[in-house]
Amino acid sequence: MQYSSELIQTMRQALETVMASVPAHQSVFGLKAAVAECILKAAAHGQTSYDGLVTSASDQIQAMISMLS
Repeated sequence: MQYSSELIQTMRQALETVMASVPAHQSVFGLKAAVAECILKAAAHGQTSYDGLVTSASDQIQAMISMLS
């Protein structure tokens, strides 16, 4: 899939925002990769706004932490 440089920057910012919201004691190995994958999937399904990408990943963060723990 091809993404514009603007969307790639938006996805990076969303990833950093979501990761910044994770308390240190919950930041498990592989979490950043899982969040990035979630953001990529959301973008592939047409979600291209910063807020939408952050929400998509934030809504699933606890499930990802549980899965990776």
